[in-house]
Amino acid sequence: MEIASLSLDVLAFLFVAAFVAGFIDTLAGGGGLIVLPALIMSGIPPLLALGTNKLQGTMGTATASLMMLRSKRVVWRDVRKPMLFAFIGSVLGTIAVQFIDTRVLDFVIPAVLLVITIYFIVSPFIKSEHVGARMSKERYHRFIVPVIGWYDGMFGPGTGSFFALAGVSLQGKSIIDATAVAKAFNFATNIASLCVFLLVGKVMWSAGLIMMVGQGVGAWVGSKCLLTIQPGLLRIMVVSMCLGMLGKYAHVMGWLW
Repeated sequence: MEIASLSLDVLAFLFVAAFVAGFIDTLAGGGGLIVLPALIMSGIPPLLALGTNKLQGTMGTATASLMMLRSKRVVWRDVRKPMLFAFIGSVLGTIAVQFIDTRVLDFVIPAVLLVITIYFIVSPFIKSEHVGARMSKERYHRFIVPVIGWYDGMFGPGTGSFFALAGVSLQGKSIIDATAVAKAFNFATNIASLCVFLLVGKVMWSAGLIMMVGQGVGAWVGSKCLLTIQPGLLRIMVVSMCLGMLGKYAHVMGWLW
């Protein structure tokens, strides 16, 4: 399936979906919730949709990461090592997804999203300043970051929220700083996963390239908003995105009726 088989209205639909996903993903994570269904509804097989999602998603996270680095919200020397761990975890996860039945994630992912939603609602951590870390930085980088990277390689939606939650709950970061750092980690996981999907030929270039443009623009707009957004509003967005993902899974699995 290449560009000749995709109508202009489908291409426009995919562009808009990528723009919205890039904007939302930069602020709260969960852009994959928008993009994956859009790709599948366009007639692209699931595994190919996962690979194409990584192609266009890499542009969004690259744009957001660059914006965070240029604004000094993220310091390169602080993230380069954990980005490598995230990269390795994502490579392993992407390799694994080629061989396992991905239906097991239908139960694991909603459970994790529910935990994130509850934590962001009841925890009093949403402040503008940092608080004490609950885990050493070295242990966090070596164990937590690659585990989240592995999840992103396996499936992906919600990875930005997972990194933000981990940064806040385990490293004591403010939600704004945790979300900014999450962009760099998420870029590492996306590019790692994309490399594997390219090697196995699971990327649809026609849709992916068009969506890359939408992702880049959406992420740029989202990055501008992230630098000025109120922490409380960002918490609402994270909770809303997690609830949206939970609702999507409940609908797909028939839990709502």
